[in-house]
Amino acid sequence: MRLGQFELTTISGGMFRIDGGTMFGVVPKALWSRTFEPDENNLIAQATNCVLVQTGNQTVLIDTGYGSKLSEKQRKVFRSEEGDPLVASLEANGVSVEDVDMVILSHLHFDHAGGATQRSEAGRFVPTFPNAEYVAQQREWETATAELPELRGAYPLDNILALEEAEQLRLVEGDVEIVSGIRAVITGGHTKAHQALVISSDGDTAVFLGDLCPSSRHLPTLWCMAYDVDLLETRRRKPELLGEIADNGWWALLDHDPDHAAIRLTRDKRRDFTVSEALTEL
Repeated sequence: MRLGQFELTTISGGMFRIDGGTMFGVVPKALWSRTFEPDENNLIAQATNCVLVQTGNQTVLIDTGYGSKLSEKQRKVFRSEEGDPLVASLEANGVSVEDVDMVILSHLHFDHAGGATQRSEAGRFVPTFPNAEYVAQQREWETATAELPELRGAYPLDNILALEEAEQLRLVEGDVEIVSGIRAVITGGHTKAHQALVISSDGDTAVFLGDLCPSSRHLPTLWCMAYDVDLLETRRRKPELLGEIADNGWWALLDHDPDHAAIRLTRDKRRDFTVSEALTEL
């Protein structure tokens, strides 16, 4: 996708499958299954549509999928891909790990930050992108590294501590321009410091929504994930940001949608928002 002077490319961080109920929380299966058909084990397909932004000056990667460090048990549970799908997808697009200048993480859950690090031949955890600056929200980092028992499993430290040890980590606070043309907007909801990324160039704009709205099936205000730590905040912020996207004709970039990497929206009185245009990949 050409966005002003920027080139955006969908980079797969790996497909996986997850229990449909966890992705829709209190929404009855009788409703969500009409738009997202589960298999015999109640699992639904999920993408990790990471976004490569080539600005002409820098190569920036937004989110990293689940990476290559899942245990065999975890791979079976999530039906995840073998190897390192993120690196493979980058290489298929002519980009090496050395080419990436910056990695921006919407939040630090395993399916968004897992590909940020990998295990070296010596068995150590090291940054996947040796020349990149990694950017995350300060409050998100504090939550991820606090080892809170109620968030056990959401924030594997193997995914992130090596970034700090390698002195490749930059922590930001609140709504801030991370690099020219890419701005962080705190949404909260999914995590306390979850951030969307607003990408703008020459009057064209796209918004990476992360897990505030993970798929096109989550456009209705009340259709939220069971994983959201502040459900009411998600229900407040999601329609605000989707409304801004719809009213301005921006692209919405969807991380977990297996069918659409980007959509344009129109307001809809019955379902809040509907898709007016969609791209399978950028």
